Amino acid sequence: MFKHILRTLGIGAVAFALATNLASASPDKPVIGIVVKIGGIPWFNAMEQGIKKRADQLGVKAFMIGPTSADPALQVRAIEDLIARHVDVIGVVPNDAQVLEPVLQRARAAGIKVITHESPKQQNVDWDFELASAKGFGEAYGKRLGEALGGKGEYAVFVGSLTVPLHNAWADAAIAYIKANYPGMKLVGDRYGVAEDVDASRKTALDLMRAHPDLKGILAFGSQGPIGAARAVDEQGAKGKVLVLGPFSPGQGRRLVHDGVLTGGYMWNPELAGEVFVTLGTMVAKGEPIKDGTNIPGLGVVHPDGHNLIVNELVDLNAQTVDALAKTGL
Repeated sequence: MFKHILRTLGIGAVAFALATNLASASPDKPVIGIVVKIGGIPWFNAMEQGIKKRADQLGVKAFMIGPTSADPALQVRAIEDLIARHVDVIGVVPNDAQVLEPVLQRARAAGIKVITHESPKQQNVDWDFELASAKGFGEAYGKRLGEALGGKGEYAVFVGSLTVPLHNAWADAAIAYIKANYPGMKLVGDRYGVAEDVDASRKTALDLMRAHPDLKGILAFGSQGPIGAARAVDEQGAKGKVLVLGPFSPGQGRRLVHDGVLTGGYMWNPELAGEVFVTLGTMVAKGEPIKDGTNIPGLGVVHPDGHNLIVNELVDLNAQTVDALAKTGL
C-alpha cells in the first residue's frame, strides 16, 4: 500500500520519508520542503546538493522532492503533502504556474511561507527569486544565435511547456530581439513545449529538420531541450548545419559540446539556486526583513520588484568552460 501511494504521488521514497520525518518544526530550526520540476536529472540533482549544503551550514531542515515526471498534477500532490505536514516554508520550481495557484494559496492560508524560482509572475507567493532577468537572458540567446547565423536562416524555439511563464518570457525576449536586429531570420512555427523531456525534444527536432530543410538553429529553453535537440542534429549528420543553443547541465552536455552538435549557451548555477532557496526560506521563516539594499548570500544586494528578487548571475557554456563546470558536479 505504501509503495502504491509513492507511485501515485510520483515522489521518490527517500524524499517522501524525509518529508515525513522532518515535519517537526521550530522557530529556530524551520522545516523547508522544495518541490522541483522533475527528479533524477542533473540540473535538479545539483540543486539538491545546494539545498543540503546550505541546510547544513545554517542548521535548518531542508529537503527536495522531485516528481517522476514534469506533470503539474504531481507537483500539486507534493505541495498538498507538505501542507499536511505543516512545514514552515514551501519552495517550488513550477511546471505550470497557473495550475499551482490554488494549492499555493492554500499553503499560505495555512501560515506556510511560499518561495518560487523560475516563476516571476506567480501570485500566491511571498517571494520569487531569479538568477537571471527574463529579458536579459532571452536577449543574450537571441544575440548569440543571430551572430552565429550571420543574421540569416530559419530557427525554432523550444520551451519547457507553453504554461511555464519564465521559459516563455525568455522566448518572447529572444524572438523580439532577433526580429528587431536580424530581420533576415525567420521563426518556424511559434514554439514547442518539449524542453523538459529529452526524448520529446529529440523527436521534435528531427521532425523540424525533415519538414524544414533550411532550418539553421534551435533555441531550447529547458534543461533537456538542448540535449535532445543536439542528439537529433548528431543523428541527422547536421553538425555545423543546425546550431543548438540553450541552458543545460554541463555534465550531461559536455560530450555533445565537444562533438560540435551542441553549440552552448548560458545558464545559472542550479546548486546556487538550491542554496538560495534555503537561505531565503530561513529568513522568511524567522521573520527577517527583506527590503531594498538587503544583502542575501547567493543573490547579493537585492532591489525587490514587488515580490520578485532578480539578479543576473549568468554562466557562459562553451567548449572552453563546460569541462570545468562539469567537474563541479553540475
